[in-house]
Amino acid sequence: ADYLDNGNNKMAIQQADKLLKKHKDLHCAKVLKAIGLQRTGKQDEAYALAQEVAALEPTDDNSLQALTILYREMHRPELVTKLYEAAVKKVPNSEEYHSHLFMAYARVGEYKKMQQAGMALYKIVPKNPYYFWSVMSLIMQSISAQDENLSKTMFLPLAERMVEKMVKEDKIEAEAEVELYYMILERLEKYKEALDVVRGKLGEKLTSELQSRENKCMAMYKKLYRWPECNALSRRLLLKNSDDWQFYITYFDSVFQLIDESWTPPPEEEHSLEGEVHYSIEQAVKFIEERITEESKSSRPLRGPYLAKLELIRRLRYRGCNDEYKLGDPEELMFQYFKKFGDKPCCFSDLKVFVDLLPSNQYTKFISQLLEVIPLSATAENEIALPADIKALQQHLCVVQLSRLLGIYHAMDKKQKLTVVRELMLRYRHGLEFGKSCLKTELQFSDYYCLLAVHLLLDLWLEGEETAVWQCLTFLEEGLSHSPSNAQFKLLLIRIYCRLGAFEPVAELYSSLDAKHIQHDTIGYLLTRYAESLGHYAAASQSCNFALRFFHSNQKDTSEYIIQAYKYGAFEKIPEFIAFRNRLNSSLHFAQVRTERMLLDLLLEANISSSLEESIKSMSLSPEEDDIPWKDLRDNRDLTVLFNWDPKDRDISEEHRKLSLEEETMWLRIRSLTLRLVSGLPPLSHTIQPKNSEKTAENGVSSKIDTIRSLLQQLEAAVDSGKKFLEQKIQYPVLGPPPTRMAGFFSNGSCQCQTSLFYLVSDIYELDTNGLEDSAEIQERIGNSFKSLVERLTDLFNKCKGDLIEVRDGTLKTHPNLLENLVFFVETISIALWVSSYCDSVLRPFKSNLQKKKKKKKESSVAMPPVFTHFLDYVTELQTLTSNVIDHIKGLEIILTALKLEELSFKDTLLLQEEKKFTKTVQGKVQSSYHHSVQEIGELLKKRLDTIKKLKI
Repeated sequence: ADYLDNGNNKMAIQQADKLLKKHKDLHCAKVLKAIGLQRTGKQDEAYALAQEVAALEPTDDNSLQALTILYREMHRPELVTKLYEAAVKKVPNSEEYHSHLFMAYARVGEYKKMQQAGMALYKIVPKNPYYFWSVMSLIMQSISAQDENLSKTMFLPLAERMVEKMVKEDKIEAEAEVELYYMILERLEKYKEALDVVRGKLGEKLTSELQSRENKCMAMYKKLYRWPECNALSRRLLLKNSDDWQFYITYFDSVFQLIDESWTPPPEEEHSLEGEVHYSIEQAVKFIEERITEESKSSRPLRGPYLAKLELIRRLRYRGCNDEYKLGDPEELMFQYFKKFGDKPCCFSDLKVFVDLLPSNQYTKFISQLLEVIPLSATAENEIALPADIKALQQHLCVVQLSRLLGIYHAMDKKQKLTVVRELMLRYRHGLEFGKSCLKTELQFSDYYCLLAVHLLLDLWLEGEETAVWQCLTFLEEGLSHSPSNAQFKLLLIRIYCRLGAFEPVAELYSSLDAKHIQHDTIGYLLTRYAESLGHYAAASQSCNFALRFFHSNQKDTSEYIIQAYKYGAFEKIPEFIAFRNRLNSSLHFAQVRTERMLLDLLLEANISSSLEESIKSMSLSPEEDDIPWKDLRDNRDLTVLFNWDPKDRDISEEHRKLSLEEETMWLRIRSLTLRLVSGLPPLSHTIQPKNSEKTAENGVSSKIDTIRSLLQQLEAAVDSGKKFLEQKIQYPVLGPPPTRMAGFFSNGSCQCQTSLFYLVSDIYELDTNGLEDSAEIQERIGNSFKSLVERLTDLFNKCKGDLIEVRDGTLKTHPNLLENLVFFVETISIALWVSSYCDSVLRPFKSNLQKKKKKKKESSVAMPPVFTHFLDYVTELQTLTSNVIDHIKGLEIILTALKLEELSFKDTLLLQEEKKFTKTVQGKVQSSYHHSVQEIGELLKKRLDTIKKLKI
């Protein structure tokens, strides 16, 4: 066991063998040996050995624990349940084995058996937690029930009766049990009863979370539309803490609900269960003014009351009231707010919510007003006034962010924008003085200046100013050198390098982000969208593996979380964990990575049909099966991960999200169907029955071709929807969701090539079943297909021609679309090869039959059917074309190596010495990345060329 713990698996196996020589029936030693075998990659031996022990139904703790560990490593949790089922039968009164059995069921989600195991435990040892494990398992059955009705009429009422029994017998002990009762009543929509539980004696046990009772009451009041209680409770809580924003929202919601219902307090009695109620605008205004007065006496400044006043103004405006309640001018209030909180980084995000209260003709005046109160001082060497301390710097940064948000920078012309960029960078570098003592892991105070300058340059780039994008990269790399932990610099660099077609620097940047857990799903798309499409196959493989490792381990991890939640009675967390697991299983990104990873593996590993077949087998791929949950696909991407100060009309909208999801789903459908069509090739070349045989259908091959034909129809439909979608010519914001590869796939001709290749498969199958004798028409059709395929592939190659990087007027321009086209060419030629390999497998037997006939008849020549010549010509042309592409790529490599990158002359400004250094670095990275892409593409094409040469029948 010590050897296993230290990772010395071979020694562990040897020691186990020594023990087994002396005691050949020592179960535990056998299992420990099996663990060693499993960890050294001998899974089959390990499994056989484990089953040998399991068949003896051991009851000693060591063997059971060791087998549990082994089965977990094999990802076979269902075997653990069998193990403990047997142990419990033999030792029926063991509390430990019963609880292990319960947890084993929890790992595989067998809720009904969990319920029974919980009750069995409670009978042996009547402890409350065991009873409530059983109750929770009923709730789990109700959550997982397909039939909502069954959940409401059977599982939940039964759970409710079980808890009520304990309540009547006064056996409720822990807070978790009350939480569980509340959860059941809430799911049964018995809100009144749930409220009574929380407000009653049982509710006194709800103590672990701050305001747990109040929050639950508030939730029930809202469900019951009891606005007077909502209002009184939120008012009371605000008197306690006037900085709790959620209660301001409830307070306003309830006041306006009561006004709309013309509610009046009942005479002679309490306003509500929770005390006094405010039911008029006058009361609300007075209440907020009082909170502000109170705040002025507070020991620390509170933001809540001031923002609440702005929120109230906004709601009154929405209802058509202007200033009849004398709440003041929003512009003045925001100005006062800035004076009070402007040096806090949150000031911008607080005011951002309310800028639509400002009239647009007042924007410039408002910004000037703010600037006037910031203590800035000009010095002899600097023509612009700079802040003297961090407080003034924060205030000034807040104003700059507001200027961007109000669209003031967007309205400027090119020259003005460049002046602002220079000013922002000067302020950025000046601000670095305040952060000299910062640790490597801390951000510099002035980082946002640099980011804002880059955003302005991105505007210029989109307006056609090519040099601006290089300036962006220069500034970001400079920023990163001073603030190596700034995730925003890294994310922006990732997006811009990818837009320019350079993936190499991205891999390193992404790994330095140190993305954790769920982030592989939310921001992983930044990596997986570009790696393969820019020709970095090895990096693409790695990034897919990263993501998949997380998704697969999620299954296992979530089971562990659920088990912990049972152990510690955190029942309300269990449905959250289940929802989390479902959210990840139906993640769009998960489905994309799975599909792309398999296509990539086939591309890298499968050269000819035999290796294609092996690869497909090892992935357990089958054309009939579709494992993507199309109806439930969830877009978990974080599209706002990059900071952005754009006005609403330029920002990412809900519409953009919806369209992006639609586009991603269409592209995923095309890719998934392509993968399934490729996986349908090997089965075709196996058992073919002659035309007259009755056995065809039984044999399954004819159904295999039907599957391919049906998938082909689906692919055609998916392509049509994709084309219709692209006709909308959607433009996402520059930092919004990246568009898919679909547009390139259609425009460069890969789509037509790939589809016609799959149609060719159908024709060759027909030739195979009908034989050569009476198939002149099919042979001609196949010949024409070969010709048009070569034309299309040549066309596709022509779209790959051109310089990947060119220097124009001292500026670099990259052409990432040429790189993407090359990648599509490699993929299409690979599919062409797999299809040709199928052709080859069909034509070879025909040829040998013809040669046998020739020998029998002793004729000097038997007329060769035309299909052979067609195929030979086609293969020869494929070979020539591929050789030409490889030569083209060699040419690109030479050009890229010889490219002497001039230093960029950024018009209208002179680059500082410091900046020149970073510009050189940036250009070097882009050049090296393109060189790397071209090399990897070239290597893969050489493999394909070797395969083509073997295809002469």
